[in-house]
Order: sequence, then structure tokens, then C-alpha cells
Amino acid sequence: MCEVPGWGFQLPPERVLEELAGLGFAAVERGPDGFLPDDPRDLRVLLARHRLRLVASFVPAVLHRPDRLAPEMEAVTRAARALSAAGGEVLVLAAATGEAGYERGRSLSEPEWRALARAVAAAQRIASAHDLALAVHPHYGTVIEDDAQVARLLEVSDAALCLDVGHLAVAGADALETARRTHARVRHVHLKDVEATLAARVRAGEMGYHAAVKAGLYRPLGQGASRIAEVVELLESNGYGGWYVLEHDVVLGGEPRPGEGPWRDGQRSLDFLRSLAA
Repeated sequence: MCEVPGWGFQLPPERVLEELAGLGFAAVERGPDGFLPDDPRDLRVLLARHRLRLVASFVPAVLHRPDRLAPEMEAVTRAARALSAAGGEVLVLAAATGEAGYERGRSLSEPEWRALARAVAAAQRIASAHDLALAVHPHYGTVIEDDAQVARLLEVSDAALCLDVGHLAVAGADALETARRTHARVRHVHLKDVEATLAARVRAGEMGYHAAVKAGLYRPLGQGASRIAEVVELLESNGYGGWYVLEHDVVLGGEPRPGEGPWRDGQRSLDFLRSLAA
């Protein structure tokens, strides 16, 4: 499930939820618009059928352009309303560039950083009005992707952070060091592991982001260079009490057979996480 047009074959929701529940997951994020039902009652019924609960929703929005503030906050409000009505907890906000896809980010000027801070504050008010927490998500191909941009965000805003270990690694950050500096601000965590050589090629401009994902940029947890075990250990030792969301981005050429594709990698990742708690 991906919000980027042309990303690849999209698995049907029933299969995704059935496989998640079968692997032993207890909760799920909402996914992109249109993937799960918009009506909160229908969504609750669907998730209950699979013994899952809703915890968060990922919302990309252009935050650095004052001329787009009103429509972008309208979209954030719609997402917050739907998430809250369906029983969710965390609105995960990514600072989009305004271009389609995640092929490249951009640096912001000082006026743009000030505009972004105002937009994040507006999104915080929206989330609070719907009894949600807001967490800003560093994401490759946005205006907040690397360690310096995360630090700048935390300077200009008091927003909480969604620590995405994989996207930080693709951008060249050491997610463990980022976690050490920011753990007091971390409200939500996305775990994904990264193949270091492909990530380096993306950063060097030798390979596009979509092409790298298709080539296996993201690996089952424990099989990449994201230092997952160390990040989890650090967060736990500092009293982190939020959700860990397991993510594994792939580009599918068609529908995989049962027990293959995302299911198999999800099993490997879940086995790795369980080994950390053993």
C-alpha cells in the first residue's frame, strides 16, 4: 500500500489485514487515502474482523509554503477526523516537497523554515482538537530527511518526532545517534532496515529512490545496516512507551503467492523483533 502513483502492484486490503493478523500483529496504521474504508464505522468493523486496532495515520503535507497552508491543513483536518473517529492515536506528519513521489528532497530557506514551523503548530492544534498526538516524520525525499534537518525541526518547533530508522539511514544519518539526541521527543517509531550499498547509491544520485526500493533497498529487520536492535534498546532504556511500527517497503510486479513476498519478509522481521525481547 503506497500513496505514490505507479509504485507497483497494490495488495488488496483484505489480504494485507488477514496476513498481518495471521503473523500475530495486533495493530496497524491506516495507510494511504483509499486503501482502507473512509467511513470510520466501516473501518472499525473491518479491523475488528481481523482482530486489529488502528494506531496511526501517515499524512504527507506541504508545510513550507504559506500559499498552500489552507488547503494542506484542510487535508490534515480530514485525516485527523477520520483517524480519531476510528480509534487511532497518532497523526504522523511528513513535510512533503510538493512534487510527486520521493525521488529528491530540498533544502529550505530561513523564511521557509519559519513557515514550516507555523504549519506544524497549526497541525498540532488540529491533532489536539481530535484527541490525537502529532509526530513529525523524517522521510527521504521530503524537506526533513537527514540529521541536520531533524535538528532544525526540533529547534523551530516543539513537535514530537516519529523516528523512522530506515529513512534516516537512507538519508545518511546514523539513526542510533539521532535517537540518542532526540529520544525525549520521540512519540512514534517506524522500523525498517536498509541495504547500505543501495542507500549510498541513492544519496550519490547514481540510482533513483523508486529503483532502489525495487532492487531491495529495504530488508527484513536485522538484515540491513539500520542498527535496529541498538535503537530499540536505547529507546526502551529511556522509557519509550509508544508504538513500534514494522515497515517493509517493496515494489511488487504482481500479486505474490500466499506465504511469499511481504508475508515472508514480515515473518522474518517479526521473528527478529521477538528475539530482542527474549
